Formats: sequence, C-alpha cells, structure tokens
Amino acid sequence: MLVNDVIQDTEAITTKVLRIHPSDNVAVAVVPIEAGTTLQIADSTVTTFEAIPMGHKIALQPIAKGSNIIKYGYPIGHAKLDIMPGAWVHSHNVQSNLGDLLAYTYEPVPAVTAEPVITGKAYTFEGYRRDDGKVGIRNEVWIIPTVGCVNGIAKTLARMAETIPHEFVDGIYAYAHPHGCSQLGDDQLHTQRILSGLIHNPNAGAVLVVGLGCENNQISLLKEVIGDYNPARVKFMTCQDVADELATGEALLQELVAYANQSRRTTCPASELTLGLKCGGSDGFSGITANPLVGEISNRIVESGGTSILTEVPEMFGAETILMNRCRNKAVFEKTVALINNFKTYFKSYGEEVDENPSPGNKAGGITTLEDKSLGCVQKAGDAIVEDVLAYGEIANHKGLNLLQAPGNDLVAATALAASGAQMVLFTTGRGTPFASPVPTVKIASNTKLANFKKNWIDFDAGSLLSGESMESVGDRFIQYILDVASGRTHVSAEALDKSELAIFKDGVTL
Repeated sequence: MLVNDVIQDTEAITTKVLRIHPSDNVAVAVVPIEAGTTLQIADSTVTTFEAIPMGHKIALQPIAKGSNIIKYGYPIGHAKLDIMPGAWVHSHNVQSNLGDLLAYTYEPVPAVTAEPVITGKAYTFEGYRRDDGKVGIRNEVWIIPTVGCVNGIAKTLARMAETIPHEFVDGIYAYAHPHGCSQLGDDQLHTQRILSGLIHNPNAGAVLVVGLGCENNQISLLKEVIGDYNPARVKFMTCQDVADELATGEALLQELVAYANQSRRTTCPASELTLGLKCGGSDGFSGITANPLVGEISNRIVESGGTSILTEVPEMFGAETILMNRCRNKAVFEKTVALINNFKTYFKSYGEEVDENPSPGNKAGGITTLEDKSLGCVQKAGDAIVEDVLAYGEIANHKGLNLLQAPGNDLVAATALAASGAQMVLFTTGRGTPFASPVPTVKIASNTKLANFKKNWIDFDAGSLLSGESMESVGDRFIQYILDVASGRTHVSAEALDKSELAIFKDGVTL
C-alpha cells in the first residue's frame, strides 16, 4: 500500500483527482467534476465525458469488459462492460470478484521475521490504574443486566444513584440489552462473553451486575465466564431473591460508588492504551484520509508498546491477504484464514452472497464493491504486524495489532471492541453518525465538508490531508487529541449522547 506516501505528496492531493497507487487504472474525484473537463494525471491527460461525483472513480485508460478495476494497487472488481477513459466507474459498470471460500498461502512480508519495534516514544496520558494492573481512561460505575427482563430495574437504579456523592466518578450508567434468556449454544456464550468483557473493561471503576433469577444466563454461570474479579469492585444482585430490588440495589451502589470514588488519575505510558479501530458510513475518501490517519495512530501506539484491535471481518474480504501476510507466524495466519472463511461460511449458510456490501450510503459516497470498501477499511491497521486473532467477546492479551471476530454493523462491532478491552474506539466516517458505545467513540471525518456540516457529531477532521497537510502533521495533532481524550481533558461528542444500549451478536434460535 502506498496510500500514506501519496497523502504526503502535497502536489498530488491538491488537484481535482487523486490516483492512489501508480498501477491504478482509476482515480478518485476530490471535487465534483463536470463532463468535458480535461484532467492532468501524472504524464497523461483524460477528458471526462460524463459528470463524476465527488469521491467517485474516473477511468484513466480503456478497461475491457472482464478486466480488473485497479485501486489502491489491487483489484476491486471487474468491468461488466467496456469502459472508456474519462468514464464514471461505479456500480453500473463494475462487478465484485468475490465469491467462494479461498485457499491461502502464508507469504509473510519481511517485517514479520523482525522483532516487534518498540520505540518507547514518551506518549503519556492521565489514567486510572486498576487493581488488576489495567488502566482506564474513564472512572464510571456500570450497571449490567444479565437478562433483558431487568433492563428497567437497571435504568431506574442508575437514576437513583445520581444522588449518591460521586465527585471523582465520571458517570453512572446502565447498559440494556434484550438477551440473556431463551438463548441456546453460542448465542448464550456470546452474551456471556460480551457482558464479562465489559465487566473487566478498565473504564468501569465499579460494576453492579443485576440478574432476575430464572433466566438461562444465571449469575452463577456468568461468574464462570467472568473468572477472577475484585469483590469490592464487582457486586451482584438477583432480583427474585430480595424483597425490594431497588432498595437492595441502591445499597450496593452506595458501596460501589464509594469504592470507585477513591480512584485518581495518574500518569501512564501509551503502552497501556488499547484502541478499537472501526469505520462506518464510509465514502470514497475514507480509504484515502481518515482510515490511513487511524492507521498512522495505530502504528504509533503499537510502536509505543500499546494495543490496537481491528474488527469488521466482512470488510476485510478482498483485502485479507494484506493482513494474512503480516501475521506474526503461521499459527496466527491459520487463525486469520479461519476468521475470514468462517465468516464467509456464515454468510452462505443463510443463502447470502459474500459481497452483499457496501451499503447504500457507501455507494452514494463513491464506494463501488466490497473489495473497494475493504481495501480502504484495512488502512486503519496501518502496517503493524498482526499479533493475534480474537474470538468474539475474547479479551486482548497480546500487545500490538489484533484482529477481532465481529460483523461490520457499527453498534455490534463497537460493543465487541469495548468487551475486548478497548478503552476508546476510533471511528472513521464519510457520511456521519451520532451513535455512542460504552467507551468514548471518536468520530473522524474523511472530508472537511462533513466535519463542518456535522460539528455536533464529528470530533476530528481528516479532510485536511486532501488540502495538503502532511500525514505527520495531522498525525501529531490527532494523537495529542487522543491523549487529551484519554486523560479526561477532552470529551468526544458521543459522550453527551445516550450510550445505554448494548448490541450483541445473535445467530441462533430464540426459544
């Protein structure tokens, strides 16, 4: 990938079109381009014979029917018909190449054989050091139901707890979900793993787990998944076992809030950060600006000894070999192959096509095929080595870049990232979205127009990369913003919204 190199080329990105890789046979319109416009691209010229919307692709040369469309230096599909230079290249004349399961060969890039690069760069933040050694960037009290039947109780308790003195607690939140009963097999295990991961997330200074008593997801069973915990930090209540669940719950919250209220921020190295990497509502600029910027930040955090987690498995289809060849060893490679092919099998088990993506919003923004979307999506992983592959709900235990099994759905994926230990989610978007997740979710705009239009949603503008600012300069500003968020000096826009709904993956039968 040469995206970062291109972005640092100021002369290239201030023109009307951007060819991302020298071998590409399409370029991206940086601004809307009228029909009849003559464009200079490298050593050649092309004249448009139809209008090209901003963020969309223009053919740079004749592309014969059946030939591959090349973007980012990789195929993003093939031409459904002959395409002339200057034509608009999009869904009407491009077809995805994706289909059946594939066999893969491990062909590691040279960097895989090298030792992990730890620069020790002195990025620091002010965080909350927990008893288990983890560090939180918020000091909140969380109320987590085992089952949807007690969502109302959990929300009522959260409101009641606001009257408890909590000067050094950032907030008291109840997290509702519809699961925990009438579930079988993996569905129940998925619910238990997500709830357990949230209970262990260091942004929670204390946790009250609220059960009903007759649900499949009994507290005793959930405790088996939770494993070791600090009883001063995590307490449990079964509503059917007490006469007045509100009075009992409030008494437990008095203890938990008092416990969390003792926490204070201390200076911590960036090696204690775990960042979740996510995109949604992408457009034609996401893979050129916002996603590579997040990749730059992921690189810096990993080089500082920290952790990043990339998910959205269906949005790796078509770009998976880039990640596979960066796997630390053959074992991690095999786990990545299983990650990809198992998700394709899941699609096919429901009679769905593997390439049933991108969304209408993605297409309106200039993304044509799933490969087009995926090659932009994996930019968020930077160029770090893949150290591990996590099952859905599994907590990250390896420093460096991890891959996580979860779908592309924004809410499900962001919840999964929080359950895997992310204290913050970096969320890139070209269309904008207001959603919030249990951890601070930073919205990064791929273009300045969106950043200016939705200032109440967007936290950082990556569009300046299209105006000539270098990746190093934008990266310096963005990592400082991230450290400010981690230190509590800055709060992201989504933190002012309701973040009380958990989205948990469900696949099987509901009884």
